[in-house]
Amino acid sequence: MYFTIDPPLKAGLPFYKTAVALFCVLLLVANGVSLFHNYGSLNAANRLQSKTALVTDKVQYLNVLVMDAETSLRGYFLSGSEVYLGPLRTATSKIDDQFDELGVLVADSASQRKNLAQLRTLVKRKLENMEQVLEVYQKGGLNDVVAIAATSDSKFLLDEIRFQVVIMVQEQTELLAARRAAFDKEHRNAVMLGIGINVLAVLVLGLFYRLIRRGYYERVASAQALRNANENLESMVVVRTEQLSVLSRHLIRVSEEEKARLARELHDELGANLTAINIDLNAVADTLRPVQPALAAMLDRARGTLVDTVELKRRIVEDLRPSMLDNLGLASALQSYCDDYARVTGLDCEALIEGEVDSAGPMQAIAIFRIVQESLNNVAKYANASQVIVHLAREGSHLALEITDNGIGIDAEAVSKPRSHGLLGMRERALLLAGSLTVKRGMNNRGTCVEAHIPLGGPPERPPGQEISVPHPSAGGHIPSLPPYSTRPHTPQDLVGR
Repeated sequence: MYFTIDPPLKAGLPFYKTAVALFCVLLLVANGVSLFHNYGSLNAANRLQSKTALVTDKVQYLNVLVMDAETSLRGYFLSGSEVYLGPLRTATSKIDDQFDELGVLVADSASQRKNLAQLRTLVKRKLENMEQVLEVYQKGGLNDVVAIAATSDSKFLLDEIRFQVVIMVQEQTELLAARRAAFDKEHRNAVMLGIGINVLAVLVLGLFYRLIRRGYYERVASAQALRNANENLESMVVVRTEQLSVLSRHLIRVSEEEKARLARELHDELGANLTAINIDLNAVADTLRPVQPALAAMLDRARGTLVDTVELKRRIVEDLRPSMLDNLGLASALQSYCDDYARVTGLDCEALIEGEVDSAGPMQAIAIFRIVQESLNNVAKYANASQVIVHLAREGSHLALEITDNGIGIDAEAVSKPRSHGLLGMRERALLLAGSLTVKRGMNNRGTCVEAHIPLGGPPERPPGQEISVPHPSAGGHIPSLPPYSTRPHTPQDLVGR
């Protein structure tokens, strides 16, 4: 099957879409500038109104301070108590503060600065007049005060101060009215400009929406086509994965059958031949030993090499097909293997066998035995453990196997990514017999736990030509992973020196 790859799409929007988008952005920027300017004008008008109100309040307050000072002086004249002189004593400092603040507020108006200067002169003269009257009263009496009042201009100073206050307030009000009229005009112009920009922006956005909508539907059609292609590809991957899984299980079955056949031939034919050679060598050596001791010694060495060859043959046969599995059953074979494993590796390896597990068929027995081999080999090489427990029990029509250790444990990434050949081989052995195999962290998140469930009934029958459907990870199957294993069967002696 061949796949064609379409040429890549050109990057970026067409020129007319880009131009429309830029024009729309410019309109929005212009509208934003207009709104910002209008907002600034409104703030300026608000500040001016607040300043006008503040100027009016302070001018009025100056008038009140002067009136209070004069009223306190009259109260003193009538009562003779200096308690009434409090407002007069504090008037000077308060009035100076008010004039300073007013000077800052009217700094931008020349006429108001001039009016403020005149008002300051009048107030100062009034305060000096009141201080002079107070001093005369304290030295002479009320009659002298009356005489001074009749000849001085103090009675006109208050009227002038009031008049000057009225002038300043009126001028400030007129200034506010003029600036408010200018602001209203500018505000109307800004509103009309903003409305025009918004109308134009709506039209441009409508045009741009049509362009985007057309491009969106084109992209939806392309995405749908790509989705269909991906679904077809995923289906093909699932089919190929199922075929590979079936092939893997078939190879495991064929491999075990071939190993069993080869083990029988090595044991029967090669074993018989080696035994015959050993008998002949013994006979010849016994004959030559009295007359040819040197030749007899050579035959003894050859017989020693033959004994080593017999031992090598025995180990090969055990690797191919454990003899205890066929002769004594699954329970004894696992117990013996765990004992040898503990002796060779120095780990505390305990085998717990529960129930009638020897009733398992040859395929189930060799699958359980191989899974135990792979798991213990992994513990010895990677787990850094001091104890491992192999627990095999019969649960109804299933065999439940659990191998746990107290080592460093398997990490989450290794569990989630099935890349280990050893684990894949164990999983395929379990699937071959319609079972399951999982790997997870041990108790209290310590160590590793390998669990396998193998039915005793064997793999399900299927019609001729029909393949076995294998659960796939994309369908929610949990396929954990371990560090790489060797796919060759292991004996405890293989772990020496590792």
